[in-house]
Amino acid sequence: MMKFGIAAVAALAGLALAAPAQAGVLDHIQLKVGVSDIIPNEHGSPIQASISDAVVPTLGVEYFFNDHVSAELLCCAATHDVHAANGAVDLGTVTHSPPTLTLKYRWNTEHRFQPYVGAGVNYTMFINSDPPAGRSVHYRNSWGGAVQAGFDYRLNDHWSWNVDVRRLWISTDVRVRNPNVTDSVDIDPLVVTTGVGYRF
Repeated sequence: MMKFGIAAVAALAGLALAAPAQAGVLDHIQLKVGVSDIIPNEHGSPIQASISDAVVPTLGVEYFFNDHVSAELLCCAATHDVHAANGAVDLGTVTHSPPTLTLKYRWNTEHRFQPYVGAGVNYTMFINSDPPAGRSVHYRNSWGGAVQAGFDYRLNDHWSWNVDVRRLWISTDVRVRNPNVTDSVDIDPLVVTTGVGYRF
């Protein structure tokens, strides 16, 4: 997680330094805070997995190349209840963080309502697993794609209200002991977010 965060910050810093000298670095940046509902669309092979939804706070940093094109990094951490074999096997809980970097295009920028679409990548890190006593569960980190659609509604020159829907492709190998089994699980969550943004 730390390596990905450092790389993302370095990339955004590089973009900022590349801006025209007469423009302030912060003139290109928007910060967002919100709440996301993470809705897994899970499928396991050979064992069917069941992963609960989670509602979590999120933080986003967006860099504007111009009025229409921007890059956004969204971060959060979520904890889910996990079962396998159609609910018969309790795998406890797992906490993961899928920082997602997307390139976005927005239109209608001269008006308050500004819809956009975007696409990019996510890197999902499984940072804690808490299985029942006597059972061990390990999840493999993964890279995957991401797409999004949403809108900003400008309240004034700085503040906005945001609604965003993303599809993340997350695929992991789950290794379980007692019983001993390895399962390939596609999580592929829908991430529905609403929040507020501040553009400098």
